[in-house]
Amino acid sequence: MTARSPDQQETPGRVFGLTGGIASGKSLAASIFAELGIPVIDTDAISRELVEPGSPCLGAIRARFGDEILLEDGRLDRDRLRRHILDQPEERAALEAILHPAIRAAARERAEAATHRAPYVLVVVPLLAEASVWPAYRGWLDGVITLTAPLATRRERLAARPGIDSRQAKQLIAAQVDDEARRAIADIELVNDGTPDALREQIVALDQRLRHAAPTD
Repeated sequence: MTARSPDQQETPGRVFGLTGGIASGKSLAASIFAELGIPVIDTDAISRELVEPGSPCLGAIRARFGDEILLEDGRLDRDRLRRHILDQPEERAALEAILHPAIRAAARERAEAATHRAPYVLVVVPLLAEASVWPAYRGWLDGVITLTAPLATRRERLAARPGIDSRQAKQLIAAQVDDEARRAIADIELVNDGTPDALREQIVALDQRLRHAAPTD
């Protein structure tokens, strides 16, 4: 029998998905959970790792979309690719078919490893409520937390980002499912309609609930 390491728990923690629309505040929320000592698995970060120069995923993306989606140094031009797929659902689907299986596999492996050292683990999946994404996660997530924010606030945040104007901000929001679809799969909703401190208060309270909730079968 393999000995349990000193930092491993007797009972594995649960795994929660964190989702929310673009510019709803997911990065801020994830950083607060991390400050509270909760392992955070960020699927956006995983996607960036998977498209490093020389990676199989980047090779597949290059073969599908051409050399024009690469920067001079061979890295993926993420902004150009985002603009390319924005108004072309079939192109977006092709990109997702390349990336999503690899992202899911890495996220699940890392999350399950982290459950042995924390009361729960957070997996950040921006597109979790999409019809093409949710079925592949629902079988191994123990619950879903969705983050919502007023549309006007999200548009303002997006338009303030480099390279995104107000028209593109509206397009990016429209390209995703709405908050009702996210609520339909969620067990918990965090509302980010105030200050960062107000969001922090919600997360600290939720963290205490999740730490003390008994695991379910």
